Amino acid sequence: MKKLLLSMVALAALSITSCSGDDDNSKDRDEVVVINPANFTGSLEAGQRAELDPAQTYMLTGPFVVKADAELRIPAGTVIKATGGTSAYIAVAQDGQIFIEGEANNPVIMTSSKATPAQGDWGGLVICGRANTNKGGSNGQTATAEVSDLTYGGTKNNDNSGVIRYLRIEYTGATFNSSKEFNGLSLFGVGSGTKVEYVQSYEGGDDGIEFFGGSVNGKYLVATNSGDDSIDFADGWSGTGEYWYISGGAKAGIEGSNNGENGAATPTTTATLKNITVIGPGTEGGLFVKEGGGNWNVDNIYISGFATGIHVGSVDSDPVSNQNITSGKIKFTNVQFNGVTNNTDYTGTAEFFTTGTATGAGNGAAAPAWTQGWTRGLVD
Repeated sequence: MKKLLLSMVALAALSITSCSGDDDNSKDRDEVVVINPANFTGSLEAGQRAELDPAQTYMLTGPFVVKADAELRIPAGTVIKATGGTSAYIAVAQDGQIFIEGEANNPVIMTSSKATPAQGDWGGLVICGRANTNKGGSNGQTATAEVSDLTYGGTKNNDNSGVIRYLRIEYTGATFNSSKEFNGLSLFGVGSGTKVEYVQSYEGGDDGIEFFGGSVNGKYLVATNSGDDSIDFADGWSGTGEYWYISGGAKAGIEGSNNGENGAATPTTTATLKNITVIGPGTEGGLFVKEGGGNWNVDNIYISGFATGIHVGSVDSDPVSNQNITSGKIKFTNVQFNGVTNNTDYTGTAEFFTTGTATGAGNGAAAPAWTQGWTRGLVD
């Protein structure tokens, strides 16, 4: 990787850092790095920290990696424009931290630099932590992220990679090949000490937001016009998703799996989902229980505009998911189907969902009040 084209200001060892109470994993990061807005690329090394200037527009011209024991802060109102397809992305390695500090009426925006932007113009944001995943095994093994080639996974389920609040990510999903492409926000083995709230993926070429194992919770998430699934979780993710508003995705609104190679792999995906709105269209259902599924506890969900509300693979293709439904490990309560042709294609006898009048993310099919001021492209 080319050296970071930055100007650096070295502080004395006793200088006061900009860390806040959220920074409980922070180390001594006394070397302040000033990033060149015209050429935002390279890396922050151990002991370094940088804070972007919201008065500048940053041109992401290549990969930018926050390495272990380094810290990047992005204040409210900062705009980052990316160019370069798969070569342009922001990644946080294990033990690195990022603090995206947007506000409801002044979000941080990561977008395409093209005059006519489109899905897949650049990579996206990748975070790698030390929390559990079943991708490498059940004893805290690690794996390599499919994008960024960084290591993730371990046994530190309270790991803290920082804070992401009020972030809009646009036109991500650059493609390497048919089986490898970026998501808007990719969370690889990210721990519960990390805060992820008020994030929108808009016009991403692949999945909008995806959890690859880990234990991080996601609250107030929005995925709009995703080129694949809108929000995806897999590989032993054990967390809570609350207040998700999803619309316009190409495939599943929410796709949840345990492990694509072994549906019974441990640690098992254990997802608590509540207050969710999923608006179509989408070819793979409002929710898709896939590849073992894991354990699901879902409540207050509004599903509209799909041929199938809850899609489940066949007994032959996905016996573990079907068995988990039969044994009561996958449950949906207070589900409202609106404009859905078939509530579910599950062929077993278990009654795994109950219907009701759901508010979903807050306002049924319409965008909830909490999306105002920082999102775009939503259903009024």
